[in-house]
Amino acid sequence: MPSTTAPTPADLLATARELTVTGLTRRQAFDTTRTIIDLSNTLGHLLSVCAAEMDRLGVATQSGGKIKPLLIEMGLAPSVADRVLRIGRGLPAMQLLPGYAEDGVFPIEHLDAIVAGLGHVERRALDGLCDEEKREVESALIAQAASGATPTEITDKARALGNEYAAEAGGLPAAEDHTLNELMLIKVDGRVRIRGDVDIVTGEKLMGAISSLSKKRPEPDGSEDSRSTARRQSDALDQIVDAAAATTSPFLTRPNNHVNLMMPAADPTMSYLQSNGPVTAATAALLACDAGITALIVDDQTVPLKMGKETRYFPAHIRKAIIIRDQCCIKCGAPARWGHAHHRLFWSEGGPTDLDNGCLLCPSCHADVHHLGWDIIMGADGHPWLIPPASRDPRRQPIPAYNRRTMTLEDRVAA
Repeated sequence: MPSTTAPTPADLLATARELTVTGLTRRQAFDTTRTIIDLSNTLGHLLSVCAAEMDRLGVATQSGGKIKPLLIEMGLAPSVADRVLRIGRGLPAMQLLPGYAEDGVFPIEHLDAIVAGLGHVERRALDGLCDEEKREVESALIAQAASGATPTEITDKARALGNEYAAEAGGLPAAEDHTLNELMLIKVDGRVRIRGDVDIVTGEKLMGAISSLSKKRPEPDGSEDSRSTARRQSDALDQIVDAAAATTSPFLTRPNNHVNLMMPAADPTMSYLQSNGPVTAATAALLACDAGITALIVDDQTVPLKMGKETRYFPAHIRKAIIIRDQCCIKCGAPARWGHAHHRLFWSEGGPTDLDNGCLLCPSCHADVHHLGWDIIMGADGHPWLIPPASRDPRRQPIPAYNRRTMTLEDRVAA
C-alpha cells in the first residue's frame, strides 16, 4: 500500500533534480514549462513564509546576526532576500492574497508589488484603512496583476489609489508628499545603480543643480561636446557630491568620502575598494591623484600587513599655485573650484607632488585623461599642454591648456 506521508522539501528537491526536459514534443515543452512556472511561484511563496518564520523564531538572532544577511549567506541575492521578507511579513495581514500565493498564481515579484502597494495606500490614507477598505485595495491590486500587468504597473495602480485616499482625507498630493521619497543605491557588476522617487520640491532642487552643472562645453579642439546628456548629468552629480563633501556649513553633516584602497600583497594589480570591490590600475591611479586614501596592504585572508597614512597629495600651497597658473580645467574650462589636482606623471609611477607635475582637471576630464588615452606634457612656456589620443587625432598634435587657447600664433612661437 503506497505511503500517504507528505514529501519533505528534501524529497521534492531530489525529485526535481531527477527530472529531464530533453526529447519533448512542442506541446510537452509548453506544458512542462507552464508547470515549472507554477511550481516556481509556489516555491517562492513557501520561501517567503519560511523566511518570515525564521525571522519570528529568531534563527539569525541566535547566531548574533540579522535575518537578511543570513538569507544572503544561504544563497539569496540581496534584492531577493528583501523581497521574500516583505512578502512573508506582509501576507499574514492580508485577506485575499495568501490563497493566490499558496496556489502559485503569481510570481514573487508580483506578490511583492501587491504587498508593498497595499502598504503604500495605507500610508497615504491619513486615518489608515478599515478592513473593508483594505480588502477593496487588495482586490484591485490582485485584479491588476491577474490582467497581465507588470510589477511596475501594479505599483503605479497602488500610487493612483493612494492619491485618491489622500485627496479624500484632504492630504497632500503625491507630488508634494515628502514622506514618499525614496532613494536606493544598488551595486551591479561593480557599478552603482541609482533609483529614486522624490517630491516636486526636492526634484526641483536636484534638477536645478544638475542643469546648472551639465551645460555643454567644447572639446579641446573646439568641436562640440561629445558627451551625451546622460553623461553630462552624471558628471554634474559627481561635482555636486564633491561640493557637498567640501562644505564648511555648520548646518550640514560632511559626507564621508574617504577611500580605503585594499592592495593584496601577492598581486597589487588586484586592488579593490572596501565598499565597491575591484578597481583597475588606472582607477587606482586616478584616486591617488587628489583623494584622501588609506592604502592597506593585506594578505590572502584580508589581514592588514602594512597600513599607509591618509594623504592629500597636493598640499594647499601647491594647489593654490596650480589654480593661479591654470585658472580652470585645462581640458574643458570648468571652474577651478570643481577641479582635481592631477599628477601628469602618475604618483603611483613615481611622479613628484610639485607644481611642474600638477595640473587642474574637472572630475569628468580627469576620468578621460586616466581612461581614454589623453597625455599631458609641460611646455617650454611653463604651462601644461594636452596630447589627444590617436583615436581623436592620429597626429596627436599638442593642444594648449584651456586658458591659453586665445594665444595668437606669434604668441605660441614665442612661448
